[in-house]
Amino acid sequence: MLHALHLLFLSDLLQPVPPCVSLRESVQVYKEHCRMAKEFHQVKNEIAVLEDRKRKLLAEMVEDEKVALEIARLEEEFRRLTEENRTLVTVHKERAKQLERLCGNNRTRQDSS
Repeated sequence: MLHALHLLFLSDLLQPVPPCVSLRESVQVYKEHCRMAKEFHQVKNEIAVLEDRKRKLLAEMVEDEKVALEIARLEEEFRRLTEENRTLVTVHKERAKQLERLCGNNRTRQDSS
């Protein structure tokens, strides 16, 4: 809002003083002033558009960084859970073998009794 008010104020300042039409140099200065004022407004508008684009890109960059951090966190959690799963599978196999041995030993005792 302030930016727009600032531009309006500047546009008032940039309004050329009407030329003295009987003086060719005055008309030339007037035309040059009009051209420069128009160019100034175009540049100011381009700057405003670029600043807006910059703000949007910065916001996207922040969001991308958040996503990258979340991906890294999830990858680490996946690695940890995969390792935990391997450990649990190994322990499960060991316990299953122990159970088989115990059941086999128990049968052998029952058969000999």
